[in-house]
Amino acid sequence: MNTSIITSVLVANRGEIARRVFRTCRELGIATVAVHSDADADAPFVAEADRAIRLPGNSPGETYLRGDLVIAAALSAGADAIHPGYGFLSENAQFARDVEAAGLTWIGPRADSIDAMGDKVRAKELMAKADVPQLERLEPSAVTANDLPVLVKASAGGGGRGMRVVRELAELDDTIAAASAEAASAFGDPTVFVELYLEKARHVEVQVLADTHGTVWVLGDRDCSIQRRHQKVVEEAPAPGLSDAARETLHAAARSAAQAVDYVGAGTVEFMVAGAPASAGVPGRGREEGAERVFFLEMNTRLQVEHPVTEEVFGVDLVAHQIAVAEGRALDAEPPSLRGHAVEVRLYAEDPADDYAPQTGTVRTFDVTGSGVRVDSGVEAGSVVGTHYDAMLAKVIAHGPDRPTALRRLAGALRSARVSGVRTNIDLLRAILVDDDFVAARLHTGLLDERLAAWTQPVDARRHALAAALVEATRTAASAPVLSRIPAAYRNVPSAPRLRRYEHDGEILEVAYAAQSGRLVSDWLEGVTVVDVTTEQARLAVDGVVGTYRVTAHEAGADVTGPDGTRSLTTVPTFVDPADVVAEGSLLAPMPGAVVQVVVETGQQVSAGDPVVVLEAMKMQHTLRAPADGVVSELAVTAGAQVESGAVLAVIESPEEAS
Repeated sequence: MNTSIITSVLVANRGEIARRVFRTCRELGIATVAVHSDADADAPFVAEADRAIRLPGNSPGETYLRGDLVIAAALSAGADAIHPGYGFLSENAQFARDVEAAGLTWIGPRADSIDAMGDKVRAKELMAKADVPQLERLEPSAVTANDLPVLVKASAGGGGRGMRVVRELAELDDTIAAASAEAASAFGDPTVFVELYLEKARHVEVQVLADTHGTVWVLGDRDCSIQRRHQKVVEEAPAPGLSDAARETLHAAARSAAQAVDYVGAGTVEFMVAGAPASAGVPGRGREEGAERVFFLEMNTRLQVEHPVTEEVFGVDLVAHQIAVAEGRALDAEPPSLRGHAVEVRLYAEDPADDYAPQTGTVRTFDVTGSGVRVDSGVEAGSVVGTHYDAMLAKVIAHGPDRPTALRRLAGALRSARVSGVRTNIDLLRAILVDDDFVAARLHTGLLDERLAAWTQPVDARRHALAAALVEATRTAASAPVLSRIPAAYRNVPSAPRLRRYEHDGEILEVAYAAQSGRLVSDWLEGVTVVDVTTEQARLAVDGVVGTYRVTAHEAGADVTGPDGTRSLTTVPTFVDPADVVAEGSLLAPMPGAVVQVVVETGQQVSAGDPVVVLEAMKMQHTLRAPADGVVSELAVTAGAQVESGAVLAVIESPEEAS
């Protein structure tokens, strides 16, 4: 490891983590260098760096995964160190070697440690020798119905890609092939393996930090059980509800794992915590509840997305420690003491009710604040969310003296947050934080899937729509170049109300209101009365309780922030352009992306739910299925094509129409 002082750091990453590393560098007086793709040229992290260098192209393969270009950028900008962030090249051992060969300091673990833990199959073998408990690995040909469910998992990489659960034995071979293809696309390595899947287990991980002088810190544990598609959504530290015995086992196993690979820097050892196995003598084969059992999953040889919750409860800056360790400095003999509780949620540009389909667009507003709340974001108002990278917009973290306080602070910040321009998972996050099972820490990795329908109930946007209609009418009247003294919503026929139509989550809201004695009124919603209206906001009384709704206009409609959050409304025109009407039975692209595979042929009969087209967007593959039985009458795309949101991919005629 280097023993000199680092003066300039290039971050070989983008978005939120680049901004996070830059923040610590500024505090330490270290100069910063950003590399960016063409798509990221105007991104906030680029503007915040002291120097920025373009990597031509947009896809990760052209830009952030080009280690040679990144190293050349560091040398040309005068950087003397590279921080990899997470993802991309962060766990690429050859890149670490190349950085050091170029005379630069690598702010990360030794390349040999990355190699040892980068292949999950090899890592499990190594951990077995170190007596770290783990799940049984299965040979695909030996899997029986008694083993189900099982998990197919990519040997390289992470983030839930190349990972699939198999519940039917007949689906195993196809699932292995699909997971292998996704792993090859995401990580350049198609290797997958099969292990038992624990239905009601918790995902708990341990943060470690080690220096070059033999000191290993174990910085507590985190629960990461609330997941979608095996990607974490909510994380908290310390993991609630663990027994002292389980916690001691986790910490000792994490220390053993780090020492087994002579680890240096920040890293995370991940485990499943489950009940006692039902079949004695067969490691990890149980499904029954009982005493806690700990099983090693993998070690991430990098900084984790969820590292802020550990920073909050230990009062440390892990990035600053990474830099200090890379400079050859020693850690104190013992880490700081634990203080309080912290919870983090990941704010994604996605639609949880539509199979987590990633969303694109321009962020119109981004305002998330609260007492005891920290926001690590990759975007700000005006940022463009595209299809090339991960869908995460920000992490929102709340800290408090105990778990209830932290949860309450985080829920309050999300309730008052103003995020508009792209659809997000913020309503899902709000629902999770107040759910009885979550609040009681009855956690397991399948909880989100079990409760998804309840946590994604359509929100009531009618009051927001009423406020939008009233404020827009008031603004129209106030800005009229002539007849400005005529009241808003005035009509020659008083009995006929004014109407404005909005769309929200696929629902058309037709708002009726009128002018009465010089003020706006509405009986459109039972129990709701109009208190007053300005050009900025409307105050509505619901059964006597008054709430304020602030209205911000945009090109397509309005964003309305009320007591229960922000709703984005789209104005529905009175007349529809015939060119905007698509043929009945059209299968539309739910998001921009690349066509990976066209599964069907023209003239082929399909049943509802059959796969038709596979799209790739934001590093995830999405299978689009036939909405009903029918015949494929038209295919509008081929593999490799780039499509925009709403593009017609195929037309499926009903059996009656096709005959």
